[in-house]
Amino acid sequence: MNYSKLQIGCLLILLYVASVYLRERNAYKIRQKWRWFDRLLAVGIISVAFDGITAYTVNCIEKVPAVVNEILHMCFLCSLDGVVFGMFWYILGITRGISENRRKRLFLELPVLLSIVIVILFIPELTYCQGEITNYSMGVSVYACYITVAFYMLAAVVVLLMGWRHMGRHKLVTVSTCIAASITVTVYQMLHPQALLTCLVPTLVILGTYLNMENPLFMKLKAHNQEMVMGFATLVENRDGSTGGHIRRTTIYVQMLAEELKRRGFYKEQLTKDFVKKLIMAAPMHDVGKIAIPDAILQKPGKLTDEEYEIMKSHADKGGQIVKETFGKTGDEEYEKMAYEVARYHHEKWNGKGYPDGLKQGEIPLSARIMSVADVFDAVSAKRCYRDAMPLGRCFQIIKEGSGQDFDPVIADIFLEMKDRIVAICEAGDGLKL
Repeated sequence: MNYSKLQIGCLLILLYVASVYLRERNAYKIRQKWRWFDRLLAVGIISVAFDGITAYTVNCIEKVPAVVNEILHMCFLCSLDGVVFGMFWYILGITRGISENRRKRLFLELPVLLSIVIVILFIPELTYCQGEITNYSMGVSVYACYITVAFYMLAAVVVLLMGWRHMGRHKLVTVSTCIAASITVTVYQMLHPQALLTCLVPTLVILGTYLNMENPLFMKLKAHNQEMVMGFATLVENRDGSTGGHIRRTTIYVQMLAEELKRRGFYKEQLTKDFVKKLIMAAPMHDVGKIAIPDAILQKPGKLTDEEYEIMKSHADKGGQIVKETFGKTGDEEYEKMAYEVARYHHEKWNGKGYPDGLKQGEIPLSARIMSVADVFDAVSAKRCYRDAMPLGRCFQIIKEGSGQDFDPVIADIFLEMKDRIVAICEAGDGLKL
């Protein structure tokens, strides 16, 4: 037991985290099964358990049959590979997103698969060294595990460096702290094999991730915030006689556009998984400024006068202010910034002739450029109090004519290429659900 005290302590911590996590998920009725954090937690517990067992057996070689010791070490090394791979996969998933391309996924999975094969093949050649404090194991299997751990640690750093500009501060601090702690422990363990500190890596990563990002209470609060945003946005939209259809359709158009742009590799530095999620949450807020527009103008059945049109245009500026004042304390700075951008800048034009600030091309935030295409298309394809819906053919023609003038040409072209999917959404009508 003297050789496994640290591992036992870490195991108790992870088991406590697992019990609280599962209890809270059940209490808040979160039904998602086998998320990446769940897998990381399970593999972490297994790894620490085998770490503790091997820390004992390697110091009691005369009491433990050689084949049993080898099997236990094989399970420990393979589970350690799994933990570090799981940590990298989790970080990739919450930042840039997991690629759907099988070749890319295989490229990222190949090192851990090769390491596991090498560990299994060379485990009979494992040697046990006597240190000043404790015994420890060495051999090709151990070296393969070390190399794999180093590879995924380095890969995690690369992912962090590639996405830090577009990562929320809260998530950035959590991920960078976990990576830094893991690297520190790993380097020390490699330089001092007898230290047997490996169990600290999964413990620190899982504990930090749970406390800062995976607490079910946070997940439930996010869901409530999204419901509040949708309810508030629908309430604003109802003032002009709509029933939320514009919000649902534009949000789906935005989601489709962002995901398709990401899939095709456009704006890949910005279109991380996080960016797309925040944009989908922010899209319903784009017309929130209309709450400050008088009913006589907002619901006028005829054409607006020049003076009335100027008042109507002010909804973009007022929308940005409302987002800052009303939703500026959610604790999610990235979402607040995104909601502000789509509310204030979704009427800016690619050629600089939009409002309220006359921004052009790349000066317009990507979130607002995507929102602009979705908003204009739905505005012309749906019935409004001052006119009937235009034929869909004419609506697509408006987007085509505006490409490179009103809209980012890349985004407009991708939208036009999704014509069949867009038509299906239009035909779904008010029965459409997010």
